[in-house]
Amino acid sequence: MARTHGRIGTERIIATPTVDGEQQMREVTLGSSGLRVSALGLGCMGMSQAYGVADRAESERTLLRALDSGITFFDTADVYGMGHNEELVGQTLKAHRSRYVLATKFGIVRTEGGGRGVNGRPDYVRAACDASLKRLGVETIDLYYLHRLDPATPIEDTVGAMAELVTAGKVRHLGLSEVSAATLRRACAVHPIAAVQSEYSLWTRDPEASVLPACRALGVGFVPFSPLGRAMLTGVLAATELTQGDMRLGMPRFQGDNLTRNQALVAVFGERAARKGCKPSQLALAWVLAQGDDVAPIPGTKRVSYLDENNAAAQLTLSASEVAELNALFAPTRIAGERYAPEAMRSVDGDE
Repeated sequence: MARTHGRIGTERIIATPTVDGEQQMREVTLGSSGLRVSALGLGCMGMSQAYGVADRAESERTLLRALDSGITFFDTADVYGMGHNEELVGQTLKAHRSRYVLATKFGIVRTEGGGRGVNGRPDYVRAACDASLKRLGVETIDLYYLHRLDPATPIEDTVGAMAELVTAGKVRHLGLSEVSAATLRRACAVHPIAAVQSEYSLWTRDPEASVLPACRALGVGFVPFSPLGRAMLTGVLAATELTQGDMRLGMPRFQGDNLTRNQALVAVFGERAARKGCKPSQLALAWVLAQGDDVAPIPGTKRVSYLDENNAAAQLTLSASEVAELNALFAPTRIAGERYAPEAMRSVDGDE
């Protein structure tokens, strides 16, 4: 059965080729950019912040295990751990630079008093890139994202400055994160955009309305972050596991009645996974992979065991009827709560 490119809900096989009898991670191309990455990437944020205490040694083992398992797409950002994450990724993978695609982001800044702001001004673009290159210990960033849209700076100005980085050889491809279809069109008029990164999973399907169609019309790849619903779709997350400093404690979907309703929905999802003979996390990732050959999710983990579990999802086959069943189970109206608190939601660029 042949794969069908760039169509949601079509029947297709998600499988990896074999080399010497061992499964190998297949690759996808991000839009028309020519940038090839592993079908599953690795989000590295949790190794430095947001999801409880991390173990440096285990994080290093996870990064190297990802590389050995065929993952060639590593995602970080300058704000993760206030630079710690870029240093961790750069130092751990330093000896293997030719084997992977390195993506990082800029634009989110800390303000006085511990708040958060966004800076997309051209002078900051250049300074942020130089700082990331130094922390990563590399000469070139493969994919450089604007982390959030700066409402005070026209996107044309920000992307124009990012394009100068390409000309200077500091960056190979440009990306945007959490932008609307309208903003993407304006950006593409200035310089080709290789990828848009946005939250996308069975329980966060907002991009389907306009962003995904715009990406495909413009030849832009799509990189879903949090494809496991910040671990909710694993079916094993208990509210008691969330410790101080865990960002999920401030997210409406993980609070009170919303959490209770969402856990009940995930319990039904767990039954579907059992019927499929896989773990809920694997079924959730297989659904994302089924959305098209121009989609490269970056599930995040800081543990080798979860990495191996996630990678097995690339070997699952989903039929059109299975995709449709999951679509119906996780219809957006069935999800309780917004994905961010109001202040954080305001930083997400949305279409009018």
